[in-house]
Amino acid sequence: MNQSFYSAAVAASQQQQSLNVVSNNIANVNTVGFKAQQAQFSELLYQTYNGAEDEVYRGTGSRIMQTTTDFRNGAFIQRADGQNYAINGDGFFAVMNPETNEISYTRAGSFHWGNTANNLNEFYLCDSQGNYVLDQNQQPILMGEDNTAQYPVGVFDFANTNDMQHVGNNMLAPVAKNGQVMAGTGTVVFGAVEASNADVTTEFTKIIEAQRSYSYALKMVQTQDEIESTINGLKS
Repeated sequence: MNQSFYSAAVAASQQQQSLNVVSNNIANVNTVGFKAQQAQFSELLYQTYNGAEDEVYRGTGSRIMQTTTDFRNGAFIQRADGQNYAINGDGFFAVMNPETNEISYTRAGSFHWGNTANNLNEFYLCDSQGNYVLDQNQQPILMGEDNTAQYPVGVFDFANTNDMQHVGNNMLAPVAKNGQVMAGTGTVVFGAVEASNADVTTEFTKIIEAQRSYSYALKMVQTQDEIESTINGLKS
């Protein structure tokens, strides 16, 4: 079968995956601390025609090489009531699952009181999932009776944030290439949360680009099918 069919099929499937990334960004445009993702495309292997006087190269399409995360800061939203924190600069909040003790990282700083499992008279600073928010020593933060006071929320970072794993609920987990956790350089802003950095205008532009590429890929299949039909008709 002609290579054009394969190239077009790959292009169509990859553009569909690109649309999935864009739709997730749009769905989280109002999610506190959300970081937009971007699909990065890479060309596939080239083949060389045999028998030509000069080397003639033919591409075999492109694919999504990786999905990267845009860690640029979002705008701050002032929230004076409750336990709301934002990070000005680089870094993440660290939260610990009370059942598994697994630590994840997030930019979403909308926190609240949370009971401990062993002592209902003690309250710890928790996120919306019930995970403990950690201080700079990676310890849960015991709260007093004053829900309006600022507590010592830690800021953490990694030497390399590329390819951090998305584990759901707007949280990230480091992988081996990220290196060891270290103190973040960003500063904590109390009484505010960070808005999503997903831009609706940019995302809709990406939708148009993906739709056009998808339609061109299908047009390639249609054109190649017409060529094959013509050739088969000549043979008969």
